[in-house]
Amino acid sequence: MDGQSLIYALIGIVVLFLVIKLLKWPIKIVINGIIGVVILYVANFIIANLGLVGINTNFSLAINPITALIAGFFGVPGVIVLIIIGLFL
Repeated sequence: MDGQSLIYALIGIVVLFLVIKLLKWPIKIVINGIIGVVILYVANFIIANLGLVGINTNFSLAINPITALIAGFFGVPGVIVLIIIGLFL
């Protein structure tokens, strides 16, 4: 391996490291969003089938990017807050 190839290899490793570092944060947001959607589906299933909120209510949690990220970042407490907000609005 000559000197020029070694420099190119080192530059490639540095660029790869920077790309991985930059992509790590958006991937975490996507994973949290996916987890949030799953939590919201489970909460909607529980509310609809077990009647925990009340009998004959048409209440359900909206599944959109904002609620999915709230549920993904805060977990079950975030979903509880979303249910409380949904009940009072």
